[in-house]
Amino acid sequence: MNEQAKWRKKEYTDWLRRKKRDNGQAYSENTVISYVSALTTAPSRLTGLELETVDVFEIADADRFQSMRIMMEQAENFAEVNKKAGNRAFQYGLSLYEAFLRDQENRAISENGDAAIKNSETELSLDKNIILYGPPGTGKTYHTVLYSVAIIENKPLSAVLQESESDGYRQIKQRYEAYKAKGQIEFTTFHQSYGYEEFIEGIKPKMLSQEDDGSAEPGDVAYEITPGVFKRFCEAAQEPIVMSSNDYGIRKDPTVWKVSLGGSKENPVKRDCFDNGRIRIGWDSYGETVNEETDYSRHGGRMILARFMTEMRAGDIVLVLHDEETIDAIGVVTGGYEWLEEMEDYKRSRKVNWLVKDIRENIMELNGNTVMTLGSVYRLNRITLADVMAILQKHKKGQLPSVIRQNTDNYVFIIDEINRGNISKIFGELITLIEPTKRIGMPEELRLKLPYSQKLFGVPGNVYLLATMNTADRSIARLDTALRRRFSFAEMMPDPGCLAAIVIDGEMLNLSRMLDTINRRIEALYDREHRIGHAYFIGLNSDSTLEKLAHLFEHTIIPLLQEYFYDDYEKIRLVLGDNNKPETDQFIHVNPVNMVELFGDLSETDLEDSVTYRTNPHAFRRIGAYRKIYGSSGQE
Repeated sequence: MNEQAKWRKKEYTDWLRRKKRDNGQAYSENTVISYVSALTTAPSRLTGLELETVDVFEIADADRFQSMRIMMEQAENFAEVNKKAGNRAFQYGLSLYEAFLRDQENRAISENGDAAIKNSETELSLDKNIILYGPPGTGKTYHTVLYSVAIIENKPLSAVLQESESDGYRQIKQRYEAYKAKGQIEFTTFHQSYGYEEFIEGIKPKMLSQEDDGSAEPGDVAYEITPGVFKRFCEAAQEPIVMSSNDYGIRKDPTVWKVSLGGSKENPVKRDCFDNGRIRIGWDSYGETVNEETDYSRHGGRMILARFMTEMRAGDIVLVLHDEETIDAIGVVTGGYEWLEEMEDYKRSRKVNWLVKDIRENIMELNGNTVMTLGSVYRLNRITLADVMAILQKHKKGQLPSVIRQNTDNYVFIIDEINRGNISKIFGELITLIEPTKRIGMPEELRLKLPYSQKLFGVPGNVYLLATMNTADRSIARLDTALRRRFSFAEMMPDPGCLAAIVIDGEMLNLSRMLDTINRRIEALYDREHRIGHAYFIGLNSDSTLEKLAHLFEHTIIPLLQEYFYDDYEKIRLVLGDNNKPETDQFIHVNPVNMVELFGDLSETDLEDSVTYRTNPHAFRRIGAYRKIYGSSGQE
């Protein structure tokens, strides 16, 4: 069943729950489920006719469906199929589905055309912070793909569902992966050990090398402030977009490099570079080319040469060291590595287009209050393109050509299992910043100074938070209050109607009725948040073998019920209908324990006879054991 059909079936189910009978009474939940289940499974059983589709929920046009309904009712075995559905559920389901489609069309016609356009653009837009919640196996992670693509492409979710219907889920997933590779989607999973340091920023150790610090000894450790995954993502969402064709030759996503030209301050090497549009470094004794055979043991420089000769790319930005806190030039790399044989020293060179020279710009604060080290060439990871453009704007006095544009692309940060993390520990004081009204660019914009880097931080307006929450782990009522009131919630419940009736060993098993029965029993014995999702069974629609069904129950469903009911096997037996089955079809056997036989004379001990429970492996290989979950005789 495609996504649009699933959505339409859910809408039909909700419509039935709201609809009144002629006597003013509402349809019972059992009746609603039986009608939906009949429409899902019965069409495929009709014989003697060719239908354009056996999934009636793919049909959205009432007239088209009316023709299809008339054709189905003329099938040679319609009466038999209708009887098997129970209480003519198939016939009534068809009639009511047509009424549902006409009701939908009438509502659409009655709306003003302009209002409909506005609705598609605004009312169907997605909130900044969304939690998809529900029991396990209801497709929450699956739907993050659809939500993410809708957000990034500025489309209503229904439009993406329609695309999934027409072109398939796979092509939506491919676009999702492309956006993820581009950096517009980030995925993380919360857990009990996840903290502020991983999410926002923290101090982490780093092994030093002589390339990082000329005075470093082997094994020396330094500590540096490292941004967390969410902070890096927000910074990326704020990064300006480099125009594909710009006067400076800056490439898309340029690396910002710090380069020392002949050391610090004013010197002949630096002046030559400024005058001739290039940068130069040394280690001339290694010769023009270096490779794995080069012996770096005497003079070092392996990492610096690798950065300069191979990692640095045309279109990257270089900031030239003046002293440990200031720079005196900004340039754009325009050429590859060259060897200047005519020079006496510092023969390794690359061509550079100097944008500004002979400035004295202190970048200490931009660099996280960290001084620039002695290394000749390294990345300035804390300096952004926006920082560089701000410096250029200052020294160019407004004469800055169109190089960048504001980043208005949407970004989606996905948090799987958000309820498993300690929200106060992870978000800290920044929980307020995710509120839509507190985002950067909003009237109530709020930025807070981070405790480690001491830099102001805010959440951009183009960042969306999309989270999933398994209600079997923790209910919404117990979710962190500060988080709950900053998110909107989209409930994702089990959908038995998307499961087909399957035939195994010549016997029909109604998966929809089986799952619905199991879930209604779980809800009665426990609560609605611990029901079992349809995703566990969805694979049986296309691969309906007894072996797969047995493996699913033995290794997934039974262990899940054991966890839910804390090994209360009487309740597990009730959920599986074992109390109404013959012993051969019971998944859990009850074995009485004779205490006297087991322990002998108990006259001085107060022990009563009890029972033990054992799984019955033979029941998993009997199709009747599954059919009897939803009927004492296994009837359809």
